[in-house]
Amino acid sequence: MKLKPFFLIASAWVLGSTAGAAPAPADFANQVPLEIAGKGPWYRLQLPIEVLFAARHGDLRDVRIFNAEGEALPYSLRTGAASESRVRSEVQARIFPLRGQSGSAAADSVKVVRSTTGTILEITPSAPAQDPQQVLRGWLLETGSGDLPLDRLQLEWTAEADGFQRLRIEASDDLEHWRSLGEGQLARLDFNGQRIEQNDIALPGETARYLRLWWESPERAAQLSGATLSGSRSSTGPVPMLWSAPLVAKADANGEFSWSLPLALPVERVRIPLAQANTLAPVALSGRHDGNVQWTPLARGVLYRLPGEGGEITQEELELPGASVSQLRLQLDARGGGLGGATANLSIGVRATEVVFLARGGEPYQLAVGSSSAADGSLPLPTLVPGFDAKRLSAMGEAHLKGSLQTQAVETPGAPPKADGRWKRYGLWAVLLAGVGLLGLMALSLLRGSRAQN
Repeated sequence: MKLKPFFLIASAWVLGSTAGAAPAPADFANQVPLEIAGKGPWYRLQLPIEVLFAARHGDLRDVRIFNAEGEALPYSLRTGAASESRVRSEVQARIFPLRGQSGSAAADSVKVVRSTTGTILEITPSAPAQDPQQVLRGWLLETGSGDLPLDRLQLEWTAEADGFQRLRIEASDDLEHWRSLGEGQLARLDFNGQRIEQNDIALPGETARYLRLWWESPERAAQLSGATLSGSRSSTGPVPMLWSAPLVAKADANGEFSWSLPLALPVERVRIPLAQANTLAPVALSGRHDGNVQWTPLARGVLYRLPGEGGEITQEELELPGASVSQLRLQLDARGGGLGGATANLSIGVRATEVVFLARGGEPYQLAVGSSSAADGSLPLPTLVPGFDAKRLSAMGEAHLKGSLQTQAVETPGAPPKADGRWKRYGLWAVLLAGVGLLGLMALSLLRGSRAQN
């Protein structure tokens, strides 16, 4: 019973030591201050390639943001992805009237003359237009190249009387096979000096080279003076990449080149500049992780620097699957004649990463990186930013490194060693284990004394 208080004290000590293990700037090998601009309290920081090389883990689990009080701020890591945007375009359609005998289909009574590229040159009714039996039944629209997804049709029209104009819409790419795009309605109403107009028709976003408009009541078909088609094209931008400075290769007796990276990184592209013109080199690139003996094939291709019609053409990059590697090896096909130099430089490309953090406390804020023992502390972006969407991301403030990464100062000879937070924790655990050992000895001594008394 006398030992119970000691156990309680030891337990409290363990809990206190664990609670005190929050990350501190001294736990990280490199720190650099940040400057912020724009609207907070959330800020975005694009990480340069130097930060990745200073990290101890390729997934950047050892990156932190601290405030002036040394408190770690909540953050999220966001890997770059291909940007998508939508660009709206308009096309002024060429219009052709479709006439036919009353009660017949206009398509059966017109002659279409097209050029070799498919452009409409002429639409002629089989009977003269002045024939009283010929009536306007609809209109044919030529949309141009036919590669724009059409979602809106705007018509300039006149009619003998106000009211509603209902029509069917069909689409074709060859003027022979037609498909329905639904129905539309135009309207023009005047009363007491007020006017209501409806000149737009929604389309389903399909591509078509030709549109055919059929009026439900041909005797009331509108006269068109113009037609504008519009739609949106999606555009995908390149994946944002970070490129390293050229790394010098080690060459072996077999003519192979190898490079060692500062740490295992998910490399997605490599760039190998060719020093001489008229160079062509079939190559194979392989990689491996720390401690692995076996090389894994990553990419094959042909690097070249050759003359072309508009100037020199080059291919100096290879695309990789993005697996984490710490070493790369380039093997050359001897039939290509080599790279045109005794050595080769290589730059690695990795997908860009940004830190989104919630600013709190005093400035200056600082980025810290480089800790082998750090655990992942990032939050999912929707958790860090409640109600997150792309608009909120674009409206956030921005942060930038204020200077370059600085390694912690090296101790001068004779100066007492400066222990970082990691060694402090090791010391606490050592003292704790020593206390547990002492407790065991005390318990053993009490047990022996009890047996002696018996």
